[in-house]
Amino acid sequence: MRQNKKMSNLKAKNNRIRSLIGTALIFSMIVSMFLCLMPITAYAEKQTFTVGFDAEFPPYGYKDASGEYVGFDLDLAAEVCKRSNWELVKQPIDWDSKDMELNSGAIDCIWNGFTINGREDKYTWSTPYIDNSQVVVVKKDSDINKLSDLEGKTVVVQADSSALAAFTGEDATDENKKLAKSFAELQQTADYNSAFLNLESGMVQAICMDVGIANYQTAKRGDKFRILEEKVSSEKYGIGFKLGNDTLRDKVQEILFDMKSDGTFDEIAKKWNLETSVCLSADDKYIDKEETSSSSQKTDDSGIKFGDMFIQLADGMKSTILIFVLTLLFSMPLGLLLTFIRMSRFKIIQMIAKLYISIIRGTPLMLQLLVVCYGPYYIFGWELGKGYRFYAVIIGFSLNYAAYFAEIFRAGIQAVPNGQREAASILGYSNAQTFRKIIFPQMVKHVLPPVTNEIITLVKDTSLAFVLAYTEIFTIAKQIAAAQTNIIPLFAAGLFYYVFNFIVAFVMSRIEKKLSYYK
Repeated sequence: MRQNKKMSNLKAKNNRIRSLIGTALIFSMIVSMFLCLMPITAYAEKQTFTVGFDAEFPPYGYKDASGEYVGFDLDLAAEVCKRSNWELVKQPIDWDSKDMELNSGAIDCIWNGFTINGREDKYTWSTPYIDNSQVVVVKKDSDINKLSDLEGKTVVVQADSSALAAFTGEDATDENKKLAKSFAELQQTADYNSAFLNLESGMVQAICMDVGIANYQTAKRGDKFRILEEKVSSEKYGIGFKLGNDTLRDKVQEILFDMKSDGTFDEIAKKWNLETSVCLSADDKYIDKEETSSSSQKTDDSGIKFGDMFIQLADGMKSTILIFVLTLLFSMPLGLLLTFIRMSRFKIIQMIAKLYISIIRGTPLMLQLLVVCYGPYYIFGWELGKGYRFYAVIIGFSLNYAAYFAEIFRAGIQAVPNGQREAASILGYSNAQTFRKIIFPQMVKHVLPPVTNEIITLVKDTSLAFVLAYTEIFTIAKQIAAAQTNIIPLFAAGLFYYVFNFIVAFVMSRIEKKLSYYK
């Protein structure tokens, strides 16, 4: 009887546990469904609006001292999102890759002082909202006072910018094309900060840029620069949407007109000292799609011109190979010398080598290139001229790779057993003979694999030369891709890197096989 009662109580207890577990499972399923549905509901109520912009383009879009992305265009976008109940996503982009960002759907629009002129058939545009002109900035004490004085001078522009189009684009005036031909060189740089570094250090004599950017930059940089009164060209800014995305464009445009009507647009423009440049008007019309289509067919500008592309890439290929060869030529002997210093018995010299290697390996190569190029001017006041740019590239790369080779060589030397040094000493070899005939051949065999890795990395790192406005194959590929709004030039450059590195790896493997008898 007691046993039956105990069994009955146990069953009842088990039933209660099952009931509790079942209730808990049902409750958790309800909560999970609720949590899963919440993002969907929130998304339905508040969609995202992703604005692509160049984060080094003040006052239209840039990162301020507090680390926030701010600017005139971003303020406009924020107000549009506020009125539409959208969530604004500020997406910094590489300006050369803006078309790929837009066409892939990574961003909804390009809103960043984006010039309509010359790009009418590539995007679905808003109506113009800012009048803009291209002007020339020079040093305050420069003897350049008008555009004709630029003859024989080196001028820098931002890559794929309105300034570049004003001199070299299909719609450039004959007068501007003639002026560009008179330049000693028309260089392209990634951003305006680099352009001003070039101008201030004397490597270029002038910068051509948008007047709004010029006013902002010259005001921020003190009484060092001035803007020529004579303008290169005039154009207007608009918001660029993916071709055919009229729905989103119309929504944004409608809100901008409302902002103009109630004074909000002008208030934002006044905040950024752009009130005199505002040209937003409800009387303006969109670019007609049929005219755009027929214009595109007439110019036949949508296809890739493979012949021209490969000719341009071939020029960049020469520059890349030259950087590669000269860097190896100087960095390997310098690395071996640095190894000897690093392994010196004198502690002070050894510590200097350690500190140098630590700094080089602990800081970006891009920063080192900037220091080598602009350091002489900002530290010593030396103006080395435009010819120094190429030497700065080679010096920067050589100093960087010497530090890495030094540590690789040191590891190879230390891998040779001490017994071999002692045996050489007993046989009467001097230190120099021991190193040359015994240590060095074995060290070479040990270090071949890591040296091969560094050489392959060097091939790819040559693309960083663009930070000093020195164009090589990848830079040219990005410029062609931006101009033709096509990714094929980048694939062509990638193929070159792969083939080049394949050859390097093959040659190094053959050398390693030749030295296999040291095993």
